[in-house]
Amino acid sequence: MNADAFRHFYNYHFAENRTLWDGCIAPLTHTQFTRAVGYLHGSVRSQIVHLLEVDDAWFSQLRGVEAQAPVADADFDDRALIRARWDGVEQMMRGYLAALRDDMLFTKPFAEGEDKDLLLWQVLLHVGNHGTDHRAQLLRVLSDLGVKTGAQDYMFYVYDNP
Repeated sequence: MNADAFRHFYNYHFAENRTLWDGCIAPLTHTQFTRAVGYLHGSVRSQIVHLLEVDDAWFSQLRGVEAQAPVADADFDDRALIRARWDGVEQMMRGYLAALRDDMLFTKPFAEGEDKDLLLWQVLLHVGNHGTDHRAQLLRVLSDLGVKTGAQDYMFYVYDNP
């Protein structure tokens, strides 16, 4: 386990987020994007906002700064604004990952609270796994909406990005 492995894994995470957005979410009608779905956090829009806010929250904590204030779905109706915010969170995460060193992976990044015993590598795996889980949920809902989706297997990314 080393920092380069995590950078590679997060490049996959970011690539899958973009593939999902560009190929499946951007073409949705406003109604499809905002329709309440019991399977998700309320709608495709809500699920996307959840994903970006969780990434922001964990990586902000790792950086020792406050995450951006959560945004209510009703106030976050413009896909261009959502994409811009998601891009900003990705750039912040990339900045953190660029400075990641092997010796940091076995440190405990949080001094107190329920996460105080977590090792950095555990946090990084959790955030990436969380993204995979919610993208899979989105793929199911998008398929139900008639959107052609694809696989998000990490191995397919590895084949194309050794």
